[in-house]
Amino acid sequence: MKPRIVTPRSLPAAAVLLAVSLTALAGLCVVQHVPMADTLVYRAEGAAVANGSDLYGFTVTEWELPATYPPFAAILFVPTTWLPLAALKTAFLIGNVALLFLLVRLSCKLAGLPARAPFLCAATALALWLEPVFQTVLFGQINLALACLVLWDLTRPPGAVGKGFAVGVAAGIKLTPAVFVVYLLLRGRVREAAVACAGFAGTVLLGALVLPAASVDFWTRRVFETGRVGKAWIVDNQSLQGLVARLLHDAEPGAAWAVPAAVTAVVGLCLVRRAPDEPRALLLAAFTALLVSPISWSHHWVWCVPLLAVLIAEGRPRLAAAVAVLFTARTFWLLPHAGDLDLHLPWWQQPLASPYALLALAAWPPLWVSVLGQQDVRVVEHPEDDKEQAAPRHHVLSHDL
Repeated sequence: MKPRIVTPRSLPAAAVLLAVSLTALAGLCVVQHVPMADTLVYRAEGAAVANGSDLYGFTVTEWELPATYPPFAAILFVPTTWLPLAALKTAFLIGNVALLFLLVRLSCKLAGLPARAPFLCAATALALWLEPVFQTVLFGQINLALACLVLWDLTRPPGAVGKGFAVGVAAGIKLTPAVFVVYLLLRGRVREAAVACAGFAGTVLLGALVLPAASVDFWTRRVFETGRVGKAWIVDNQSLQGLVARLLHDAEPGAAWAVPAAVTAVVGLCLVRRAPDEPRALLLAAFTALLVSPISWSHHWVWCVPLLAVLIAEGRPRLAAAVAVLFTARTFWLLPHAGDLDLHLPWWQQPLASPYALLALAAWPPLWVSVLGQQDVRVVEHPEDDKEQAAPRHHVLSHDL
């Protein structure tokens, strides 16, 4: 039985909802004089490449933000120097809204939902106010672009030319998408993983050819300086390290974070390997990476969009609504977080300070019970190429779930 999705019944109604949402967002940006700090960093990186200056030796904005991405990303940012700042910010705003629409479309494809225009417009209008998406737009971040790049690649038909390459390119822009190479290996999609590795290697090689000194600096030094990204203990960081640091009131939790992170990585990857279907496996890989990464800013959690699509497709609208509320509530921004107050939160405020990490961890026990209940389940790279053998697997999964 297909899930019933309640949306505006006509395209005009959905378009009006989207227009109202976009107008409210644009008005907020104008009134609040949104600086789009990350866009300014990208522009400075592009300028460093164009001018031949030290890529990792500058800081910009009042927050003194440095360049943290690989040299390949800086090469891609060169065109940001061609526009006046106001035009660049406008381009990022419009571009991120368009990417959100695409992400909703790709999430529907991943989950097997019908991607009708009224639903896409309405979902985009509402998804704009999910905190990770909202912060991505306000900061002028590239999280939506990377998520779209990965989802587009992984939802292409089996055997598509170069499938996996875009995953490698995404990892070359920002290292964290490399987790999806591990995902491909664990799911038995070795050929796609190899293509992804080739794509990543190509980005590293291009960066080395264009920016040899910056490449040596990044891959031998900067890549290990996680402190350059920011303070791990502030509420902005929704990773496991941020949760543990705030819980223990310790800016450097050390082994108290590293050991749980290692266990989380092992358990998460085991779940990826044994997940009953590709959508769940892919989301498990994404959320495992977000948990174990030293820093996962709240705007990195744009993977909540495909998560909501999968929950709706599974016929769990109440759970989807609850998850949407959690990602919209912004509870950690309501807590005292000026200076080092993040490290002095009382016990009862801790769940409010780390909602995303706690949600990801809370999802594991039922998933673990689910995969332990499976028998005679195997992973095939292209199930439709072997329908006779795939049919019994589908029967087992349907029975267990």
